[in-house]
Amino acid sequence: MSSEKFEVIYSYTRKQALEDGVLVDVSQAAKEAGFKIPVAVTDHLYHGYVVPPEGLQGEGQSTEGRLHDLFMMTQAAAANRWKDNRVYFEVLFLTKPRTLEKIKCLAIAGPDDNGQPCLTLMLPEDE
Repeated sequence: MSSEKFEVIYSYTRKQALEDGVLVDVSQAAKEAGFKIPVAVTDHLYHGYVVPPEGLQGEGQSTEGRLHDLFMMTQAAAANRWKDNRVYFEVLFLTKPRTLEKIKCLAIAGPDDNGQPCLTLMLPEDE
C-alpha cells in the first residue's frame, strides 16, 4: 500500500446541497414527527413523490401528509433494520387516482458538515 497523500480537488458540502436545492431541509416537520436530529430529503424523492402529482389534491393528498408517511416508515424501519449507517424501507405513494406505488427508499445517518448527527432520506439511486 502506498503512503502517498492525495489532495482534495473539490468537495460538496451538505450546506451547499441544501442551498442548491439538491437536498430539501425537512427538519422542522421531522422534529414534529419525533426526530431528534436534522433531516433532509433528496430533491429527487421530495419532488418525485413527497409533493403530490397534479390532480391528486382532491384525493386528500398533501405534501405534509406524504412527508408524515415517509417519516413513519423511516421510523419503523430504523427501529430494527440498520445495516451500518443505513436502512432501506418502502413507502406507498398515491401516484395517480386509485394507483398506489411502492417506492423503495433509503435513510442514511451520518455527520453534517460540523460533525453533528443528521439523517438524509433518498431513493437508492440518489446515493
